[in-house]
Amino acid sequence: MAIFSPLFRCSIAACALAGATAVPAQAPSLAMLDRLEKGSWQLRERGESTLLQTICVGDARRMIQIYHPRATCSRYIIEDTPQSVTVHYTCPGAGHGRTTIRSETNRLVQIDTQGIADGKPFSQAIEARRAGAC
Repeated sequence: MAIFSPLFRCSIAACALAGATAVPAQAPSLAMLDRLEKGSWQLRERGESTLLQTICVGDARRMIQIYHPRATCSRYIIEDTPQSVTVHYTCPGAGHGRTTIRSETNRLVQIDTQGIADGKPFSQAIEARRAGAC
């Protein structure tokens, strides 16, 4: 059994405390979404020519909840990099989802989304492209 002096124990505690407070935690920013151009975006299933929907994007975070556009949801950010974001969200009484948005340019993104909406599962690979002004 190792016995440490009170001074050594205090040093360990001081180092642990200093390490815990030296770098404040920062909330993820989803900055990649802020770089996307505002305006009208066309959403198509990846590899298909049929238009799924057109949305007016003032805040690209709207693309996170394509299947829950008006629901008030809590979000948990899984990944936040300069080229990609992944968010899990839960909408009480409406369902939940997990969406990954990968930026190719500030006018073209790939969206992979899956979850439950209105009691039914969904899973879709979408290409979203800026089409012009709203």
